[in-house]
Amino acid sequence: MNRRQFLGQLSCAAVTATPVLSTILNLQMTNAAVQAQHTEEDYKALVCFFFAGGNDSFNMVVPSGLDEYTQYAQTRSNMALAQNTLLNLNGIHQGRNFGLHPGMTGLQQLFNTGKAAIVSNVGTLVEPVTLSRFESGQAKLPQGLFSHADQIMHWQTSVPDQRAALGWGGRLADLLHPDNQASGISMNISLSGTNRFQTGAQSVSYEIEPRGNGAITLAPYLNGEEPILASLGQTAIHSMMDAEYSNLFQKSFARKNRDALGAAQTFSTAVAGKTIQTVFSANDISQSFHMIARTIAARQELGLKRQTFFVLFGGFDHHDELLKSHGAMMPVVSQALTEFDAAMTELGVHDKVTTFTASDFARTLTSNGKGTDHAWGSNQIVMGGAVKGGQFYGSYPELALGSNLDTGRGRLIPTLSTDEYFAELARWFGVADADLGNVFPNLDRFFTIGSGAPIGFMKS
Repeated sequence: MNRRQFLGQLSCAAVTATPVLSTILNLQMTNAAVQAQHTEEDYKALVCFFFAGGNDSFNMVVPSGLDEYTQYAQTRSNMALAQNTLLNLNGIHQGRNFGLHPGMTGLQQLFNTGKAAIVSNVGTLVEPVTLSRFESGQAKLPQGLFSHADQIMHWQTSVPDQRAALGWGGRLADLLHPDNQASGISMNISLSGTNRFQTGAQSVSYEIEPRGNGAITLAPYLNGEEPILASLGQTAIHSMMDAEYSNLFQKSFARKNRDALGAAQTFSTAVAGKTIQTVFSANDISQSFHMIARTIAARQELGLKRQTFFVLFGGFDHHDELLKSHGAMMPVVSQALTEFDAAMTELGVHDKVTTFTASDFARTLTSNGKGTDHAWGSNQIVMGGAVKGGQFYGSYPELALGSNLDTGRGRLIPTLSTDEYFAELARWFGVADADLGNVFPNLDRFFTIGSGAPIGFMKS
């Protein structure tokens, strides 16, 4: 690369980075104001339950009335669930009756008792899109539409017009992190490894495991059967971490590892004494939610007033054997949510913890023979004591092929943006309207900031 090429690329990079830099600076300037809003007793948590691969959410939430079900069955063909197996959701919503996937009895109870709600046809949008603008090529569309990697990124960043590095949960943490520094544990905790959702300019996720005391640490720090060897191992590791290094990267690596080891001990100590009476299933998803419950129980020891959690459930890319595979996964989702809801009630924080689902996209309404393919707008679940449950939000779409939202094969244009969905959660979490634009840079394309709740599914 010659000098001119280098300077040209550097100039372009600077221009691209300007809005991001502006957002970071705005977050830094406003986080002090956010601190003043919180009291000592104040606590809230957001739990993101991500269905990786693209959940077939039109088989998760199904119109069950005679006419609407007939339309659904005609469109879905051999992918349709039998009408008599659907689990009835109480009430008439948007003039229609609905049922849940037959494997979701727990979620049925949560919805019917007002503890959970459905947000309909939400997806990644750069701007509001009509079918005519989509077909004419005039609409601005998310980068990599229908691509797993891109759509997962856009759901986790809520910036679908660029490939962004920072997630909206990370931007929340950048805004709120002065309230969450007492123990050195990040307010963003992941049960599923590193993720973009919880990555900020100054914040990263703290990764834990679903079993034991959660903390991931080096073997000598585990309680083994040989305490003398463990002690010697700890001494050796501390010696390496405390050594002086001339190389900047070696210094940084040693410091980060010292911090990580200290955080692991802090976290393990805080969580070790926390037991939950609610019984959780043995699978990894339920155990992840069990660990979240134990971590929330330790919130005072950890000194955290705001927390986000991330759980990823993979394997939803059902191009084949949809009915069988999806049918095995929906009960796992339902059980985990039901168990977690009971645990939040047990801990007395039911109205302080909100769980929400997300996924790359929905699936085509039409069958590919044995499964379904990548689509766009999808249905999501929100759950918790602060949710106005037992209701549908957004507009559940018509499922006939050739509708005014159908871009082909039942790939439906979303009628709610991820920005609106997530901004509703962020407002409840404590982000002031004046700061929403810093967390969600594209929100004002869909919603007049300061005019109230974007959708209305949260109580405050």
